[in-house]
Amino acid sequence: MIFADRSDAGRQLADRLADYAGRDDVVVWGLPRGGVIVALEVARALGAALGMCAVRKLGVPSQPELAMGAVAVGGVRVVNRDIVALLRIEAATVEEVTRREVRELERLQRALIELPPGRPLAAEETLADPAGKLAILVDDGLATGATMRAVIEAARRREPAGIVVAVPVAPPDTYLTFERLVDRVVCVSTPEPFYGVGAWYRDFRQTTDQEVRAALQEARTWPPRQTG
Repeated sequence: MIFADRSDAGRQLADRLADYAGRDDVVVWGLPRGGVIVALEVARALGAALGMCAVRKLGVPSQPELAMGAVAVGGVRVVNRDIVALLRIEAATVEEVTRREVRELERLQRALIELPPGRPLAAEETLADPAGKLAILVDDGLATGATMRAVIEAARRREPAGIVVAVPVAPPDTYLTFERLVDRVVCVSTPEPFYGVGAWYRDFRQTTDQEVRAALQEARTWPPRQTG
């Protein structure tokens, strides 16, 4: 399974979520940056509100691509204790990385919603509120799933009626792990061997801030019933 790009992946994923179409109790959250583009196609097909949940990986200092956890909007932090213990990462190091990524998280969120300098940042500005509703959490793929775990926690704090994780591609073991964490996992493809998320896209170029802002702005133009 190879997706042409993130929009193509979103349309294919939306086909798997068709039973949620037309419901006014569904909201879609995209993980920036790339997940928002996938989520836009899902939200468009379902006629649902689209929100963005800013999240940042906590990379292992010696291996930045390896996640030892993640932070998300609303003061959420999850830490993979197994990786921390295995690599003997000191608590002070975890805290230092956390502080750095929290600063970057706020910078990212402010940039993506073009918040004027000096204006306080409110999480609600980029989130379609899932309180009492079904939250569909969308990314362009799962690898270890660290960032998605943080977004799940951010969603739970808003007391949704249910949580669905929806991604185009994930390794089989990660897929099975998330089935135990949320109400439902929807995934187009679970290849083995996995190689990495980008291996399953022909075009996996980095998504820009402007593309994310445009997606969020497009969703705001949808009819009132769809804005949640």
